[in-house]
Amino acid sequence: MNRSAAARALFAFALAASMCAALPAAAQDEDSGEPIGEPVAGKNLRDRDFGVLTRQFGLDRRVEMYQWRRAADPAAGQGGYERIWNSAPIDSSQFAPGHVNPAGLPLENKRWWSESATLDGKPLDSEVLRALGEWSVFRPNFSRLPSNLAATFQPEGDGLGSSENPLAPQIGDLRVTWRELRLPALEGKLELREGAWQLKPEAAAAALNAAPARPSATVLGELPQDRRWSWAWLVAGVAVAAAALVWLRGRRRRRAA
Repeated sequence: MNRSAAARALFAFALAASMCAALPAAAQDEDSGEPIGEPVAGKNLRDRDFGVLTRQFGLDRRVEMYQWRRAADPAAGQGGYERIWNSAPIDSSQFAPGHVNPAGLPLENKRWWSESATLDGKPLDSEVLRALGEWSVFRPNFSRLPSNLAATFQPEGDGLGSSENPLAPQIGDLRVTWRELRLPALEGKLELREGAWQLKPEAAAAALNAAPARPSATVLGELPQDRRWSWAWLVAGVAVAAAALVWLRGRRRRRAA
């Protein structure tokens, strides 16, 4: 075998060695049970009554009605009653005359959950959404509001209201707001079981306890080594092979001289 062929063989050997070092690390990363990418909500969620749409993991509609209720402090209300916004009907059958509430809400509170959420191409268990999801108010685009509801509701705050004068609502007036569900960082909270991402037992317990805050973790002892595959493995292998090739060529020139 001449020197040129030997150099090419050495280069191929170094490149193959670098790939062999990288592949097990990559396989270890895939099988580690830790998510790599970002969660995807999947199909859009829609409140068809109002034409409201979100691309997040949940949609919540809250309907409130302006109603009478007994005042906790009779001196604070009118004859022992006060008016409030409430998301459930208040029974006024035992109230004094002139303090009558509608029998019920004409619209119901409703919630939609994503059924096609994925993470790294694998299903995301619905319990993850319910346990870790965070609700936030958002103001929808009301361009798709049906004409029958557009005749009753007008934009008010972050939602819609039926009051002719939002500053002076009347008993029976409605207001509707929406929230969407977003997911926080999921690192360390999930594991891959039976082909789907599910809560780790400790994450489920923490969600059940509903801790008010999740402080940053303090790690004692030696930090775990990151054994995931990196392009550095490949670059290092190519560099070694290139250095060996240069060395062989230099040696060949010196001998020829």
